[in-house]
Amino acid sequence: MVWLTGGSLGLCLVMIFGLLALVAHHGGRTFWPRPIRLVEDLQGNVLLGEVTESDSFAPDEGLLASLPEEHATALRAEIAAGDGEVGRRLLRTENFELTGVHYHWIDDPFVAEERTPEWALVVERRDKGRFYGFPTGFLVEGRRLAETPPAIWEKLREHEGAVLERFDRALQLEEIDLGRANRAMNDARLELREVELDEGIDSAAWRAQKVEHDRRVEGVQAEFERITGEIGRLRAVNANYQLELETVEGQQTLVGVADVVRAVPVNQLGLHDKLSVYLDRWWEFLTEDPRHANSEGGVWPAIFGTVVMTLLMTVVVVPFGVLAALYLREYAKQGALVSLVRIAVNNLAGVPSIVFGVFGFGFFCQILGVGIDELLFSATLPNPTYGKGGLMWASLTLALLTLPVVIVATEEALSAVPNSMREGSYACGATKWQTIRRIVLPRAQPGIMTGMILAVARGAGEVAPLMLVGAAKWAPSLAVDLAQFPYVFPERSFMHLGFHIYDVGFQSQNSEAARPLVYTTTLLLIGIVVVLNLVAVWIRARMRRRLHGAR
Repeated sequence: MVWLTGGSLGLCLVMIFGLLALVAHHGGRTFWPRPIRLVEDLQGNVLLGEVTESDSFAPDEGLLASLPEEHATALRAEIAAGDGEVGRRLLRTENFELTGVHYHWIDDPFVAEERTPEWALVVERRDKGRFYGFPTGFLVEGRRLAETPPAIWEKLREHEGAVLERFDRALQLEEIDLGRANRAMNDARLELREVELDEGIDSAAWRAQKVEHDRRVEGVQAEFERITGEIGRLRAVNANYQLELETVEGQQTLVGVADVVRAVPVNQLGLHDKLSVYLDRWWEFLTEDPRHANSEGGVWPAIFGTVVMTLLMTVVVVPFGVLAALYLREYAKQGALVSLVRIAVNNLAGVPSIVFGVFGFGFFCQILGVGIDELLFSATLPNPTYGKGGLMWASLTLALLTLPVVIVATEEALSAVPNSMREGSYACGATKWQTIRRIVLPRAQPGIMTGMILAVARGAGEVAPLMLVGAAKWAPSLAVDLAQFPYVFPERSFMHLGFHIYDVGFQSQNSEAARPLVYTTTLLLIGIVVVLNLVAVWIRARMRRRLHGAR
């Protein structure tokens, strides 16, 4: 029995650490800069890109027959002497707007020549993904200021700081100042609409509000035009700075310097420079918004949405779960009815999560949210405020999902408190509530924290319910904006790391291109759940130390 139980534990640990090692291995190397290889095959086709994966396969006779005779003979001898397989590699070539593909498989027997050109660049762009090619010119206002790669690189380094500063300024004006102006115009419209609903369009109050509305809109419109003019000016200046690139096939294209996130001559980098690029890409991944259909850029909105939704879920589920467990264990008369309730709670933990999503969509969004809109936000209709998926409804739905976990863990913690302590408290004249508050709950706190940890672990990784109650593929604006009270949580969809993994892995243009990012996002999600759990474990340990010290 010792060997059986110990072996089972060992097998479980191997599976767990094997999974973590797999995710860490693939996710941790996604952003490491790889050499850019120029590969020419026997037919004269030339490709340029990064090798992202290696594989092997058993070639058939048709493949061997397509090779030149000397190559086919040598390959047959190699196969006979080896294990019957030859290698192939997956080359990330990108330049999607020109080629229509992201990756190419290269069979090693077909490779005629392979090298790493010194000035091959990988250009990470804001809108169109990566570009692999060679620099052929740097243009300012249509004038070619540099033509050789070293001079082009020097000019790019000279001007990119000012271009980036103008780009950031235009983005700030667009997202903050322009957003503020749009919000002011919308507020004026809603106030006029409220007066129309309350007093009627023919009332004196409506006419007075209409005058005020027109005055405010006129002022905001002037500000709006000033901001858009400044944005247009900044972008027009940036449009004068262009980088001319040439693909390995000889096609030339112009890339605006403002559209360049990062240009890297990978084949010239040493270890220190590669590490710098690696860390820079990680920082971008953790702090920036996604771009290019979520296949590039960062996941900061998804990180924020995941953490805030998990914390809101915890704030809701723990009090209700503890109160329910207190009633079942301390107040309810034990009998058949209470046993049925416990059975129902345990069975509720096994209900598929998508069922909770359907319930959340039907109850919170369609019934509760629509009712709140009709009662308090009729001026915004037919555009819903609360009657659609959002962060708050998603948190409440996951609170229902994890409620059985908290109830069961809390009941176990309460039952572990010895009855002698309760009886001693009663003997000293304490009431039942005083006994629960001062004796039972303090000693059950570590067990309650265990239930909270399990709820966090369960809720943070759920995806299916969120697809119905608020998670979105693309929602770069953060779901929490205190400046827009009462539209703080529910009117905004949010991004979630679990849903992001699903979207990138199964809804992207190219599954091969998305696979490294899937592993990286999975690694990040595991890390966030571990951090949240470690914080809860630390709080639980402090509670236990304080409890033992009190004894």
